[in-house]
Amino acid sequence: MKMTVSRPIVYVAAAAATIAVLVIARPSMNRAANPAPQSSNSAAGTTGPLPDVPVVDLNLDRLKTAGRELGESERDPFRFRPKAPPPVQRVQQPPPVFVPQQPVGPPPVPQIPLRVYGTYSVGGKWVAAFRDERGNTFNGREGDILEGRYRLVRITETSVDLEYIDGRGRQTLRVTGQ
Repeated sequence: MKMTVSRPIVYVAAAAATIAVLVIARPSMNRAANPAPQSSNSAAGTTGPLPDVPVVDLNLDRLKTAGRELGESERDPFRFRPKAPPPVQRVQQPPPVFVPQQPVGPPPVPQIPLRVYGTYSVGGKWVAAFRDERGNTFNGREGDILEGRYRLVRITETSVDLEYIDGRGRQTLRVTGQ
């Protein structure tokens, strides 16, 4: 009759046997590594010989300070002196502050957000086609007001001059064709 035992059971049994051997052998290993000190207790009846300890000469002559007399001290705890003045502090100059130069003249005019994508002539008068940043398109002639903010001053084949209605400034826009 053949007996079959599963492998995990064999592994568990081998591990348990190894642990048991280690637990049983541990106290004997500790005693071998650390022998118990022998006590000189006369009640126990075991008195051993005392170890030989060498006697060391102390050389007390070396402690004498022959020829090393203390000199006169300048410190006298019973004589009072005025407190020394505090050291003079140098006044430190603050580092120079960088102040950027202010631009001379009027502030820069904000960019007009229109694009000119074409000009054409109708009856001898120039007309320009514009597109704003939202994608809206519109046409204008010289003197027209665009978007309620810009006046169309001059139109040529390659450029258009616009100015702000409130007089803040003037810009020339090139025809981009896009």
